[in-house]
Amino acid sequence: MARLKLFIPLIIFAVLALMFYGVERQVERGEYSPTALPSALVDKPLPDFRLPVLESDGWLSRSELLGQTLLLNVWATWCPTCHFEHPFLLELARRGEVALFGINYKDDADKARVWLAEKGNPYTATLVDADGRLGLDLGVTGAPETYVIDPKGVVRLRYQGALDERVWREQFLPLLQKIREEQG
Repeated sequence: MARLKLFIPLIIFAVLALMFYGVERQVERGEYSPTALPSALVDKPLPDFRLPVLESDGWLSRSELLGQTLLLNVWATWCPTCHFEHPFLLELARRGEVALFGINYKDDADKARVWLAEKGNPYTATLVDADGRLGLDLGVTGAPETYVIDPKGVVRLRYQGALDERVWREQFLPLLQKIREEQG
């Protein structure tokens, strides 16, 4: 029995190695993404909100965003990936393919204003979600995250991570085209 105990770590290692190999094969075949977490909000209405606008003394609510296809991009100055993503968002805003709204998530509003002034502001408006309440309602797990909202206010996609040209072409453009076709 004592000799059998010597092989337990080897058996555990072999089982774990097989599990990791199986997951890696699923990732390679596109059957599994380790970063993709399902969102309970996809195909459901965008949660109701009324939040201050970073760039003004005004407020924005859910109802004011309805009637257009838009992106809600969750970002923060403390988020290193948001710094990487920002140049693509500026390019996206320049192209004007879709309305882009920001959600400054659990951040200092003054730092966020400076950040946008220095780096450029790609957003039509930026909502200030200082306490993270809208983020909680959206199911935000971190920044950046981007949501596609259709003209009826339905969440059609949640993307976690930085947007870039490849992700835009592969995941966002086909969906935006589909929404346009649905609208007639």
